[in-house]
Amino acid sequence: MTLQTPQPPPSALRAVLAALDDEGALSKPAAAALRHTAGPLLPAHPLAVYVLEGSALGTARRTGWRFLIKQGSGGVVAAAEVTETVAGHTFSHFAAGPYLDSTVQALRQAWQLAQGSRTIRLPRLLTMPGHYATALWLNGSAPDGGDDLLIPLSPAPLGVTAHRIYRAGELLAALERPPLGGAAMLLSQS
Repeated sequence: MTLQTPQPPPSALRAVLAALDDEGALSKPAAAALRHTAGPLLPAHPLAVYVLEGSALGTARRTGWRFLIKQGSGGVVAAAEVTETVAGHTFSHFAAGPYLDSTVQALRQAWQLAQGSRTIRLPRLLTMPGHYATALWLNGSAPDGGDDLLIPLSPAPLGVTAHRIYRAGELLAALERPPLGGAAMLLSQS
């Protein structure tokens, strides 16, 4: 598998760069890690953000872009998200927390998976609010999405293993099934 690095629209990159220079945006609590850095802050690893409201991957809609923010040549210290608007892209927020390290880990997994394979995949970020889940989506070339892979980020919902590489259909089906413990608990309470 080969990973094809996505190219964000220029307006998305401009929105992130403007936010990194904006004292107001950097004063928000989620930007705390960005206020005391020793080197320049650089947007890296752009990922298109898709939201899946139902259970069919083909219905996911792109809502914006997420950039991992690196401190100079060092590691990732935050993420910046921009949303799509009619006029281009608008900065939404900075983020930190468990999904940040988990995204970096999933990207490493994807690059390792890509070694020696001819299948081309485009990494995306898939949020599934109805399941309280986010995954790195490795979009394949099959028109029906049959070769798409998903790597759930940590923390993952019950019944799903974070950082396990799933075929998209397998993970989406697992998310639709209630966890065994939850069903047993409901039966015992009735």
